[in-house]
Amino acid sequence: MELQYRLLAELESDFDRLIDAVEHLATTYAERPTPAWALGESSVDAQWLRRALTDFWYQDGQDGRETRNYIGVIAAGPALMEAVAAVNLGKARFGATLKHIRQSAPRLIPEIKAVLPFRHPVLHDHLRGQGLARLHLKQCWRQLPVADAPLSRVRLAWYTSGRSIKRLSVAEAEAKLKQMDTSAAHIQIQLRRLGDIPDSEPLAQIQQQAPVMRANLFFREALEDGRMRRAMNLPLPLFIPDPALKLPHLNDPPVTPPTTRTRAKRSDQRLEDDVFLKSLRVYRYRDPALQIAIDHQRKDEAIDRG
Repeated sequence: MELQYRLLAELESDFDRLIDAVEHLATTYAERPTPAWALGESSVDAQWLRRALTDFWYQDGQDGRETRNYIGVIAAGPALMEAVAAVNLGKARFGATLKHIRQSAPRLIPEIKAVLPFRHPVLHDHLRGQGLARLHLKQCWRQLPVADAPLSRVRLAWYTSGRSIKRLSVAEAEAKLKQMDTSAAHIQIQLRRLGDIPDSEPLAQIQQQAPVMRANLFFREALEDGRMRRAMNLPLPLFIPDPALKLPHLNDPPVTPPTTRTRAKRSDQRLEDDVFLKSLRVYRYRDPALQIAIDHQRKDEAIDRG
């Protein structure tokens, strides 16, 4: 119990420092605004930036895996970049402590979401006045994007084809199905389908990811390692260190992501088109033997690197 109290006190302290750093960044920008652009906005001011920096809340009905995007680009001088670095340091500390809590005292998480906002009356009043639900922890620790150097242009495009693939064994898939209502006909059908394939066959569980804005950054001059460009996701405003305070050339992407897939399917796609276990979003590989060989090769390479 003592460990739980110590971790909670540490996280509360991290949250206090993060809020102070965010407030300092917002105030720094309000006192000396710099050129900025935001998707769907005719102009960007300190109020927009403050809203982007302090949006730490779940909205009613929001999927816990989703975060809200504030897509923008801000040219920044030394003082503003120093404030950005302080915010990202605060976010990193908060995230590290939160990770420790998840590992050591996961039952504290619901209490954290409910209690932390009360430490800051302005934030709590905002939470209550907007009819929002509770603290969204990921929106607290996700980093502010920062460019490595001044940019000549930024190319923005929605990426809607993202997905995560988790490898499952037949036994693991069976265990997950048995946690569901095994008396249901559709679960029984899926269990029988599993029983018809070899126990050694690898399976893939697919999780479609929310659309993200991808930014291709083109530097005015090559970096020390010779790179002239970099790609990154842009869920929050991108801060560009630039003594000249000049925005790079920007394209004009649509305000909302496309509703249909915009990229062609890969010709070397290894998964079957049809879902194998609908309740788990599990697919079979077109060539299981090939996939097993690939897995063994990756393990051997990992051992060699270690």
